Amino acid sequence: MNKSLQRPFVIGVAGGSGSGKTTVTRRVIETVGASGVAVLWQDNYYRDQAEIPFETRVSTNYDHPAAFDWALLREHLDALLAGVPVDMPTYDFTHHTRAEETQTVLPAPVVVLEGFFALYDPDLLGKMHLKVFVDADPDVRFIRRLLRDTHERGRSQESVIQQYLEFVRPMHLSFVEPTKRHADVIIQHGGMNEPALDMLSARIRATLLE
Repeated sequence: MNKSLQRPFVIGVAGGSGSGKTTVTRRVIETVGASGVAVLWQDNYYRDQAEIPFETRVSTNYDHPAAFDWALLREHLDALLAGVPVDMPTYDFTHHTRAEETQTVLPAPVVVLEGFFALYDPDLLGKMHLKVFVDADPDVRFIRRLLRDTHERGRSQESVIQQYLEFVRPMHLSFVEPTKRHADVIIQHGGMNEPALDMLSARIRATLLE
């Protein structure tokens, strides 16, 4: 790692739901090495809703910035930058609340914040060295989300479609898409854009490994 970097190198990976953010994050891990990267997955930082009736949780707008526990996310990023491990929460998307289990994230030379609002919060933006926005066609993003939520999160097709029309699409246009202006790198066509991923890897290597 470049000796001039006294603190961890922070990368923000943002983009719409289903754009390929996880693929980009995996490429960062492959580039640096798993032991050299700490990842904060923003999906784990939804607010705890254990005290809220299930019927109310189901109708929560999970695609609005207010759905996230920003204070905890900032606290955990600051801890990793200070060399302190954190217990990242996990989220139960079937029961729409935070799970009891946590995941220990150890400090590392590179910290990645991945989520569709990764480039939204000014405090977090101010700590990032590289800001990446993963762009993809809306139809592709919707299909990926539909497959993920039905196969991995126990959702019905009808509920996924309803959520997309009522919340995901309008919130993306209002809150996620505008954060593209903060990006240093915009990866078109999502995680399938191998040339762009290769360029991102080269940029990270040039910054960290010289």
